[in-house]
Amino acid sequence: MKIQIKRTNSENRDFINLVKELDAFLKITDRDEHDFYNQFNHIDVLKNIVVIYFNEIAVGCGAIKKYDDITVEVKRMFVCLEKRGSGVAQKMLQELEIWAKELGYQECILETGIRQVEAVRFYKKCNYKIITNYGQYKNMENSICFKKYI
Repeated sequence: MKIQIKRTNSENRDFINLVKELDAFLKITDRDEHDFYNQFNHIDVLKNIVVIYFNEIAVGCGAIKKYDDITVEVKRMFVCLEKRGSGVAQKMLQELEIWAKELGYQECILETGIRQVEAVRFYKKCNYKIITNYGQYKNMENSICFKKYI
């Protein structure tokens, strides 16, 4: 099985298609709050995208976005259902962290939903620590925010 990690941008067709799958999944898990979260997920502002391929088929994506001078926010992390548990997300997150370091950043932050139990478990496993909700997520009870020094 051939695995390829590709750094790209938000115009990548595979990324766009994976994000459509992600949004469909989140519409179910976020329930009534989906429209609130969705307004912060425009992909055209994302410049640093990673797409992972298994045998030339796109199976996962993620992005980093500048938050401040030392921090990037991890955005749009998604792995196709059939590839979950195969290490794709970990490879993707590691690549995003390496890229962030190369760009001179010192830490990564992210937000996920408390209903995304697998995601919460995954970020804890990857040494992300729970922090006070930041920015637009401050008063969102469904949000859980994380930080990792890289």
